[in-house]
Amino acid sequence: MDQKELFDRLEELEWEDFEVKAAKTSIPKSSFETVSAFSNTNGGWLVFGIGQVNKTFEISGVKDVEKIEQDFTTVLRGDKFNQKIRVRSMKYNFDGKAVLAFYVPASEQKPVYFNSRKNTFIRTGSGDQRATDAEIDAMYRDSFFGFKDRELTDFTIDDLDEKTITDYRIYMENMNPGHRYNKLSTGQLLEKLQVVVDGRVTIGGLLVFGNEDNINRLLTDFRVDYLEIMGISYSDAPTRYNYRLYEEENLFRFYFSIFERLMKKIDLPFTLRADGFATDDQPQLIAIREALVNLLMHSDYFSPMKPRIRVFLDRIEFLNPGSLPKDIESIMKEDFTMPRNPIITRIFRAIKLSENAGSGFDKMFNGWTAYYEDEPVVSGGIDFYKITFPLVKLGEVSQETVRKVGEKGVDGLVETQISMLQLMKKNPHVSKREMAESVGISTTAIDKNIVSLKKKDLLKRVGPDKGGMWNVESGG
Repeated sequence: MDQKELFDRLEELEWEDFEVKAAKTSIPKSSFETVSAFSNTNGGWLVFGIGQVNKTFEISGVKDVEKIEQDFTTVLRGDKFNQKIRVRSMKYNFDGKAVLAFYVPASEQKPVYFNSRKNTFIRTGSGDQRATDAEIDAMYRDSFFGFKDRELTDFTIDDLDEKTITDYRIYMENMNPGHRYNKLSTGQLLEKLQVVVDGRVTIGGLLVFGNEDNINRLLTDFRVDYLEIMGISYSDAPTRYNYRLYEEENLFRFYFSIFERLMKKIDLPFTLRADGFATDDQPQLIAIREALVNLLMHSDYFSPMKPRIRVFLDRIEFLNPGSLPKDIESIMKEDFTMPRNPIITRIFRAIKLSENAGSGFDKMFNGWTAYYEDEPVVSGGIDFYKITFPLVKLGEVSQETVRKVGEKGVDGLVETQISMLQLMKKNPHVSKREMAESVGISTTAIDKNIVSLKKKDLLKRVGPDKGGMWNVESGG
């Protein structure tokens, strides 16, 4: 029988993930790997009495049902595993052949392993894989989800960056003038935000308001990596990246430096203030702001992986070290919120840079789709998750145009020409100087490529040099 036929026969089970074992007379040792894997990921059903060859299943049956069931559950509640595992059991009878099904739930405290730490497994696809040391360490950090940034450091209020605190207060007064915190002294404000507790600075408070030197005393290589790539991959870009930001004083500074760059990468038909807010409803701007703040609030800063934003010509990627607390479907359905770093979250919400309720994923998804007509995509693993925002309207040069440039390339600068067309399609008023800075070549080289593109009937200039605009031809 195939998988559907098997599921039909085991119709009471809600299949999330499953593994079958023959287990005719004894418990296979590989069963414990599956128990560990299910416990460390999303749970699943382990079924005894069924054999599998490729995609075909055969019911072979378990001989001594009671013994196998008791032996198995006794091991799971004993000392073999580092945690007690309680499973749900079901029994079936198919033409006199007994089948046992055990539901292994996802554990709230991970990692779950047997005998020793090296026997920690995770579920990938339909198989069990031994977890790496980095993945195991990430599980241990996840067991403190929501608590790590509340830990106290040895720093005091005098170790924080005074200029950042001042700028934060000015921003709060402008953006949230009615907030009661505006009337507090600096010391009272930092205590209310839980930046300072009992005279000591919390980890979250240090990350937002500390100076780079002090943060690096706590964390090695502290940064939020931001890269702009003039292609749809590293391989088709003229250089590995044409802009990179990875050093700033703290998370407050990182937010504004990165958001200033991101605003230039999305379609914004209305005039913006410097802080990224506008009187007009711009859901795509709200979506990308939520994504940036989400990254800063939910990243695992103790992971060897660093928070990273990559801007390609066709998409923007936000990579968060650390997994989501729930699957994205549950988060969206329940408007679930459980920030990894609640103090960082509290600091950003006080100045209205994030939602006061919910996870913000609804604004990311709904806002982006409302303008770009394509949903962001969430992917990830046991120690990270990534949100990809497709730039479907941004810099949309037709395949025919790309083909024509490819056929008639000039002096090996085909990729540079495509990048220029992308920029001019996105912003018809873009200046030569801005293109030179973005693409990473001189303004003289920009002029030469403009001449070449005009000769190919791929580009026209409408109006005068000052006040005119670029018209990218469709190529067809």
